[in-house]
Amino acid sequence: MNQDSSITGIKGIGEKTKELFAKMGVYTVGDILLRFPRTYIQYPKAEPIDELTSLTEENHAIAAKIERTPVVKSGRRMQVTLLTIGGTGHQMQMIWYRMPYIKNTLERGKYFVFYGTVHIKDNRYVMEQPAVYTPEAYQKIEGCFLPVYSLTAGISNNLMIKTMRQVLDDNELLWDFLPADIRQEYQLCEYNYAMKQIHFPDTMDSLIAARHRLVFDEFFLFIMGMQYQKEKRGRQENPFVMQNPEFVFSLVEKLPYELTGAQLRTLREVTENMQGPFAMQRLIQGDVGSGKTILAFLAMAWCAHNGFQSAIMAPTEVLARQHYENFIELCEQFGLPFHVVLLTGSMTARQKRSAYEKLALFPEAMIVGTHALIQDKVFYTNLALVITDEQHRFGVRQRDTFAEKGDRPHVLVMSATPIPRTLAIIIYGDMDISVIDEVPAKRLPVKNCVVGTGYRQKAYEFILNEVKKGHQAYIICPLVEASEGVQGENVIDYTKKLAGVFPDEVKLGVLHGRMKSDKKNEIMELFAQNQIQVLVSTTVVEVGVNVPNATVMMIENADRFGLAQLHQLRGRVGRGDAQSYCIMINSSDSKTSQKRLEILNQSNDGFFIASEDLKMRGPGDFFGIRQSGDLAFSLADIYQDAAVLKEASEAVKQVLEEDPDLEKESHKNLKRRMQQVEEEQLSQMTL
Repeated sequence: MNQDSSITGIKGIGEKTKELFAKMGVYTVGDILLRFPRTYIQYPKAEPIDELTSLTEENHAIAAKIERTPVVKSGRRMQVTLLTIGGTGHQMQMIWYRMPYIKNTLERGKYFVFYGTVHIKDNRYVMEQPAVYTPEAYQKIEGCFLPVYSLTAGISNNLMIKTMRQVLDDNELLWDFLPADIRQEYQLCEYNYAMKQIHFPDTMDSLIAARHRLVFDEFFLFIMGMQYQKEKRGRQENPFVMQNPEFVFSLVEKLPYELTGAQLRTLREVTENMQGPFAMQRLIQGDVGSGKTILAFLAMAWCAHNGFQSAIMAPTEVLARQHYENFIELCEQFGLPFHVVLLTGSMTARQKRSAYEKLALFPEAMIVGTHALIQDKVFYTNLALVITDEQHRFGVRQRDTFAEKGDRPHVLVMSATPIPRTLAIIIYGDMDISVIDEVPAKRLPVKNCVVGTGYRQKAYEFILNEVKKGHQAYIICPLVEASEGVQGENVIDYTKKLAGVFPDEVKLGVLHGRMKSDKKNEIMELFAQNQIQVLVSTTVVEVGVNVPNATVMMIENADRFGLAQLHQLRGRVGRGDAQSYCIMINSSDSKTSQKRLEILNQSNDGFFIASEDLKMRGPGDFFGIRQSGDLAFSLADIYQDAAVLKEASEAVKQVLEEDPDLEKESHKNLKRRMQQVEEEQLSQMTL
């Protein structure tokens, strides 16, 4: 068995279980190893009820002798089993729902350990649905870390643990790609040890050491992939003669609104780059709604004016189609005779052939599309500019493949992820950086509120009122479906619940990442056309479509998301002339969660939010909520792990200065790993 082996090579996994794992994106042995725990349970020391002096957010283990016989009460909906433990002054009620059989386990006169969350109800301690252990059984797990995984229906946490243990028992499975001198210099543990400890840590120290190593790996491979290509490529001469930049600024004057100072500054940087001696490699980093797309259009129109083709690659078909329609409208508005061509994966063979013919016929075409733009069958005529919209959805390899479609074209990357400049220089180390740090003056700031779950009914009434005004709403849930051991709202059950809340004339839609692309596109199109008024979705809407008519963003379990991600979600509203609102439902009693969400409540500035969240959490927040999922890291967080990011960047520089082609014997495994990464990226591009 190796990392590329099918998951069915693991004992106990047949075809049915294989299909369930596929829902989680797990196909091979290597895939399952990278399904890191989302958290851990550390079983506390069992304590008598008399020693329980204060309640914490963590679970408690209460040791007690059964003095009374449990009582089973039958209601209309379920049976409830009740047991009171403790003596006068210190009593606790245990409650089990739909578990009448547990009464037979709890014999009077015997000792048990009850594990669960303790809260106060009617002035006494209560523990609901506690796990029950004999003292001997609990002693075996006391102090141990139990991994808790994100799951799908049909896959239990116990199955994940059993499967993971089997895989990790194969000592020949993993090999360390980091050179020994790098490991030693940066005090990194060995790879096999790190993998075992991240899943089944012996101590908190070993868990921290394992995570540090694996975070370093993710950053190291990411930066190495980028710098390795950069070293091969070097700075390229600019083969395109771009004349008459006044044309661009004449279009700016015709716009029905004024560009911000930051937009104008960025536009000047782009035009100067494109007239310079070297091909442009520039990142435009702008907050949600800061107006990056109009700059893309202006740069593409300038290319067309000079007789060159340009292309913009969007992360979703719906967004690509919106860009296409928007660009056609702008060309008509400005009286520009340029051809706008659309190319997406879902187009029919006939439609694609027609698009290919237009690419050959119109040397000044402005081309809009998705990943279809980088397929082998696509050929361009003097392609001068390539733009990737929301770069974090693509990756360095795809950006390079896109650029290779032309003869050293200019490359422009647009990202809405609010990354501090010092970190952006590392992550986008081969690019110049422009920052748009203003939003259009006429755009009304989104009004925010952070509320508890008791506010839901009022929120529904508020959404219904907005729908009656002709507006639309998003409701975001963290889960696709109910999952064992994971608390939180899910889109499947939530939509069913809403069907009983809103009247029939309010059309509901469901959207999540497991749906096929054509179905997702269909739902987003219907929402964009206001044929769906309330869209219940996971975070797949974070980047995807521009719906100016949507005025409400309601986020369930907002405490479960990173602040940068919440800010991105909030950016889906506030895009039209009407006042927009973001309702964040905080399902946690934690003061820390409330304080974090208040940062969002007080500001609409993505850069400020990212900075404040980092200050508040700090590097010691081991279980901090990841912000940078958009950058495709499994564990690493560019904010929380900023120091490790810098170390990894230094290590990459050190290796490439010493051995730019990775030919040394000590770099043999590293080169092998880089080849694997490149193959993985290529396979993802063809999916």
